[in-house]
Amino acid sequence: MSAPVSARRPTGHQAAAAGSVAGSRPDRPPVDTAPLRRRRRARVMLQIACIVVTIFMAVPVYLITLAAFSTRASLNQFPLSLLPTSFSTETIGIFLQSTGIVPGVINSLQVGIATLVLSSLAGIPAGYAIARYAFRGREPYQLFLLFTRALPIVVLSVPLGQLFLTVGLYDSVLAVTLLHSALALPTAILITASVFVGVPRDVEEAARVFGCTPGQAFRKVVLPMAVPGIAAASIFTFVLSWNEVLGAAILTLNHRTLPAQVLSSLSDSPLAFRFAGGFVLVVPALIFIFFMRRYLTNMWGSTIR
Repeated sequence: MSAPVSARRPTGHQAAAAGSVAGSRPDRPPVDTAPLRRRRRARVMLQIACIVVTIFMAVPVYLITLAAFSTRASLNQFPLSLLPTSFSTETIGIFLQSTGIVPGVINSLQVGIATLVLSSLAGIPAGYAIARYAFRGREPYQLFLLFTRALPIVVLSVPLGQLFLTVGLYDSVLAVTLLHSALALPTAILITASVFVGVPRDVEEAARVFGCTPGQAFRKVVLPMAVPGIAAASIFTFVLSWNEVLGAAILTLNHRTLPAQVLSSLSDSPLAFRFAGGFVLVVPALIFIFFMRRYLTNMWGSTIR
């Protein structure tokens, strides 16, 4: 039994040979982890920036909601509590029962939805044409669209008010809808055009090869892949229409939207009324964004793929 054990033990020559082989192996260079650390640091900084921006946007909404559902006595206390200690729907109830508030909400919804439809019907084909076809003046046309957004709202409202007085559209929901569509259409065109550029042309050509007409290829192939960009343009259009106040105040008197109605009575309103108005102005836009956000989060990578 001792012979096999001694056979397993390396001799002196074998140990020396193994040591020489191990010593002859080149040392591996150290791994440079600096790029990985920089990448992790960039991710952490990005997350911190996102958290800071979220807090910056959420804190005013929280404070408005807290004040809107607090009693009037609690709003006059000092220092004000940052926690909901005195919940009450009295302020919201009085605000909704005020003159012109419910009709203003209805007018705002009508204007926002109509603006969204008009901007989509005109902006989606225009964005597709800019992305797919090369025509003379395409670049100046896009620059002209940006110039229209640079104009102050008063520059558009005053001549449009004169025009609507002439044609009989003044003080109507249609007048405000046309103004908001003119404001939202340039951005809707540019957003949809940038998304259509990301849709591969080969996919559309493959649909044409398999028998689709140009309209069918656009409707069944290109349009579903461009849903994230259309959702982003829709969010921008509705929020712009819902929050716009100056043009609606100039173009209407008796059929005002909710922001214009709140603005007209803001100077004579108590503090609780203002907080309730701010809450009612914010909530519909947040609800619309909540239902549209899934198109941005779940389908955003479809155009890249």
